[in-house]
This record gives sequence, structure tokens and C-alpha cells, in this order.
Amino acid sequence: MTWLVTGGGGYIGSHVVRALRATGRSVVVLDDFSTGRRAAIPDDVVTVAASVTDFAAVTAALRDHEITGVAHLAGRKSAVDSVTHPLEYYEQNTGGTRTLLAAMGAAGVEHLVFSSSAAIYGSQVGNGSVCEQTPPRPINPYGRSKLACEWIVADAAAACGALSSTVLRYFNVAGAGGPGLGDRNATGLIPNVLQAISTGRPPVVFGADYPTPDGSCVRDFVHVLDVANAHVSAAERLECGQMGNSVYNVGTGRGYSVLEILDAAHAVTGERLQYEVGDRRPGDPPRVIADIARIGRELGWHARLGLADMLCSEWEARDAGRRGRTSA
Repeated sequence: MTWLVTGGGGYIGSHVVRALRATGRSVVVLDDFSTGRRAAIPDDVVTVAASVTDFAAVTAALRDHEITGVAHLAGRKSAVDSVTHPLEYYEQNTGGTRTLLAAMGAAGVEHLVFSSSAAIYGSQVGNGSVCEQTPPRPINPYGRSKLACEWIVADAAAACGALSSTVLRYFNVAGAGGPGLGDRNATGLIPNVLQAISTGRPPVVFGADYPTPDGSCVRDFVHVLDVANAHVSAAERLECGQMGNSVYNVGTGRGYSVLEILDAAHAVTGERLQYEVGDRRPGDPPRVIADIARIGRELGWHARLGLADMLCSEWEARDAGRRGRTSA
């Protein structure tokens, strides 16, 4: 089996490349390197430097390398940036997914694992976990672009009996699988906390009066290695004959507050952070945690790494990155 990983030079994509290879699968990467890094891809992996929006290039890559399945991670991912540049998100995320599906149809490739996001849930009313049946309510162009991608994938699978697809809705991905493999374009809480420790700049806690045990927001964090392994589980099920379109949450089912993250970062680094409390951000729900019953039941996948693993590996990856090392 040979899998094409779009966005394989990115943070999550580079880990998916390694996870697929570790199971004996051949891997080809397609990345335009607008945000991804060649250094994050193992030297012996065939790499096609092209955009997922380029139909001819994607079709050629699928045919030339006899691809049997695609893990589609290419795209833009900053919710904040998407508000300023919405058209770029619809072009790259939604348009890129449409182009990829057309290329897969032209090349006869029938298996797709699509990288989606918990951003499609938006600001949900309530204080519990969200399951795959929770109505989507994205609150920014990034989330809406991902939801549109999900619709396109589902419609394509329904229209084309040969296409089988799995959608993975990531929650808050953190950690690193080795030196130099941390998220260099991070906007998430854990990378920002560690960056604050590195620079001595106090982080801002946006809201300390939420209806949670310590007043700060609670989120579900999942290690990037566990996310990569979720792709392997999805690929295995597709290869075994899964038909149609399936959707899964990818999280731990356990929440941590912002203040708990700060305390855990102190335990890992030995550095005590002084933080500032800011106003609540519009649309931030008090608590968002993944209901992971379906992925455990149907794919047999469970997160194996915890918060300390995420913080330690990310901290070590940052240190290695400063010294210019990257894991093979």
C-alpha cells in the first residue's frame, strides 16, 4: 500500500508520515511548503513540491506513484488568521479538498483520510462533551471551511460508490514526536505557554470567571503521536473494506483548564509563570471535550499519552529546534 500525505511537511503531517511508514506502508508527500518544512520530512521519502489546488500536479502524483490512499492534511489552520484572510482559507482548504477529490477520481484512488477539526463545533451551548452527532456551529472562516470540506467529502463518497472516506476531527493537538518536530506555526495554548517561558513574557489568560472549577476555560488536549496513530487506524479500516463516509472525534475525553496547563508547565520546566488575566474572547465556550466513544468502538483507537508527555516532548523539541536538530 502506498499513501500520499498532503501537507506532509507540516506539524501533524510529518508525524503522520512517520506513523504510516512505521507500519510498513510506502509514503509519498505532496506539499507546497508555504508553511511546511522539507527538513521535517525524512530524507528517503519521495516528495512532490506542489499545491493541493493544482489538479494536474495532484493527478500526476497519484498516477506516477501508484497511490492507493490519501491522508489529506494540507491546508491553513489558524482561526484568528482566517478572520482576516477568509478567501485564502476557502481557496486552500475547501477548494483544495475539492481539487484533490477530483484528482482521486481521475486517478482511480478510492481511500481518503481527511483532516478536520473540532472548530466545526464552534461555541456550543452547554458544559459537556461533544459527539459526532452534535450539530456543527463554526464561528470563524477556518471552522466553516473545514465543515464545507466535510460536506464535499460526504457528498463525493455518496455519489461515487468506489470512494471510501474517514473524517478525523482533531481537538487541541500538542506535543512532538522528536527533536525539531514541534509546531513552529503554533497558535495553541501549550506552545504559547512554553514560548512565554522561553521569553519571560507573561501569558494572558482570557477570562477567569467561567463556570469551571478554577474559572478558566477547559479544553481537550491530545498528543500529536496519538493523532498520527489515529490516521493509521483509519487507513487500516479503509484498506480492510470500509465503505462510505465515517466521522470520528480525536481527543482524550479529558479536559484541562488553562490554569492547570500553567501549573503542569511549571512542573515540567521548573519555571513559575506570572500570568495576566484578560477579558473573555468572543465565542470561547467554557468547556469543550471530545466524546471519543465512537472511535474507540469502531477503530479501536485510544489516546495513550497524557498532558505531561505533551509538555515534555514539546519543550524538548523546542530546545532541539534551537540547536537545529530534526528527528529522522
